[in-house]
Amino acid sequence: MERRICEELSPRYYGICAIAGMFSAATTHLAITPLDVLKVNMQVHPIKYYSISSCFTTLMKEQGPSALWRGWTGKFFGYGAQGGCRFGLYEYFKGFYSNILVDQNRNLVYLLSSASAEVFANVALCPFEAIKVRVQAQPCFAKGLFDGFPKLYASEGIQGFYRGLVPLLGRNIPFSMVMFSTFEHSVDLLYHNVVKRKKEDCSKVQQLGVTCLAGYAAGSVGSFISNPADNVVASLYNRKADSLVMAIRKIGLTNLFTRSLPIRMLVVGPSITLQWFFYDTIKILGGLPTSGELRGDEAC
Repeated sequence: MERRICEELSPRYYGICAIAGMFSAATTHLAITPLDVLKVNMQVHPIKYYSISSCFTTLMKEQGPSALWRGWTGKFFGYGAQGGCRFGLYEYFKGFYSNILVDQNRNLVYLLSSASAEVFANVALCPFEAIKVRVQAQPCFAKGLFDGFPKLYASEGIQGFYRGLVPLLGRNIPFSMVMFSTFEHSVDLLYHNVVKRKKEDCSKVQQLGVTCLAGYAAGSVGSFISNPADNVVASLYNRKADSLVMAIRKIGLTNLFTRSLPIRMLVVGPSITLQWFFYDTIKILGGLPTSGELRGDEAC
């Protein structure tokens, strides 16, 4: 046990977690680019694109199939950077806060660790997200990152890249806190009440099955919690409002929670499931245990 704990606090452990997080987030976000394009356009142009089917058919008719892959470079590199920070730093901060809050409830450690990691993750993501959202909702803005970055810098300066940082933090910090906490508790629940065996006694396939079930629960709950801020981010980046308060007023309280929610849950649930699956698969290949703590286990 002591050897396992030391191994999980080593630079090698955090490095593998960061690489696994980067790869899992980049690939899954790249795969769901068409769904993300539909979501962003429904948020920015709710009257024109009033449903998933109308958005899909209109984009296909007006802009062709290539429109569904607009902004893929921003998703791949931006969310890769975010994933590396989100997962790698979560593991680091979990060890850090575990040493400080020794006798505290583990849920507090999960919440603090995920929130701390997400701050760094969103600073890394924000410039890429600024380009991605504009490229997806404004066809004439740019083709992708390479022409989008200089164009945005020339028109708005460095501020343009971080215009949506506050609502982005408002979207992703609660999402990350709920996601990691839900994942940790779901893993514990599944092993104690469904599998009814210790993690070490299960095969790698069984462990990854638990990871996928817990990942889907985490993604679904997190997407609902963070949907209002997601709508605000899309509005600010596409200049539908000049401030956070104006964006909220223009969208409306009900629409903050309901606009694009079905497609967001369709996007986020499977995406987070795949992220956790790839993340734990890479950890296993690196000789590390799968994610999630169990009650009665020694804390890492």
